[in-house]
Amino acid sequence: MTDTSDAPDPAAPPSKSHGRISVRASLKPRDLMEEPLHIKGAWRAKIITLMPDAFPGILGISLTGKAFDLGLWALDVINLRSFGQGKHLNVDDTPAGGGAGMVLRADVLDAALTDAAQHTPRDRNRWPVIYLSPRGKPFNQAMARRFAACDGVTMLCGRFEGVDQRLLDHHDIEEVSLGDFVLTGGEIAASALIDATVRLLPKVLGNHESTVEESFSDGLLEHPQYTRPAVWNDLPIPEVLQSGNHAAIAKWRQAQAEDITKTRRPDLWQAYLRRKA
Repeated sequence: MTDTSDAPDPAAPPSKSHGRISVRASLKPRDLMEEPLHIKGAWRAKIITLMPDAFPGILGISLTGKAFDLGLWALDVINLRSFGQGKHLNVDDTPAGGGAGMVLRADVLDAALTDAAQHTPRDRNRWPVIYLSPRGKPFNQAMARRFAACDGVTMLCGRFEGVDQRLLDHHDIEEVSLGDFVLTGGEIAASALIDATVRLLPKVLGNHESTVEESFSDGLLEHPQYTRPAVWNDLPIPEVLQSGNHAAIAKWRQAQAEDITKTRRPDLWQAYLRRKA
């Protein structure tokens, strides 16, 4: 392999999308003018954020990064600041009615969402628009499967005290929460959502069975896992896992998954029982 210059190619065409960058996972610093490999119809995530340098982040390495390089999914990062108002490109203002903090403006967000909507279906069942918010519906594996079955998603990463409610109502935006806690912004939540979704896409994982047997795939937490050495610190691998009896192994794993779920997540256990009834 020969080294190439990091200088931009003067013959490269200029970007045609205001405020948008294409991100490519690489061991070298990202060249924002370099176009990643694209496969027609690949699942795509569009992220509207005030922190564009947060992406791809962890998504640019390991399986998600490899899948990105192969064109199995695509990522558009849209810098919200590019749509700011006035000399200082303001994106927020004080809350109506008073209170602490700042609220992201509806007009600024509307411009960014309009830009992100280019070349995407209007049908929210094919292309959800998501606002990462602690008051949203809790993200779970079923939601990840739903998003993976879509053409792509657009995600709005919140900051400050949130966004103008009129914007959420006007654009029919789905609010999604990573859990019952508050982050400084939606970027970490967006990365987690994308990771959980992308790994379900065809060909991303080498072994599709991994997505079938893992936690939440059937409403239960996953059974315990073991590997070599057979004995560690005087603790052996359970005999049944070394028996070669696949029916017995499956029965043991199911019992373990049920016991762990019942003990650790009674809410999931009750939901599992209701589905089986």
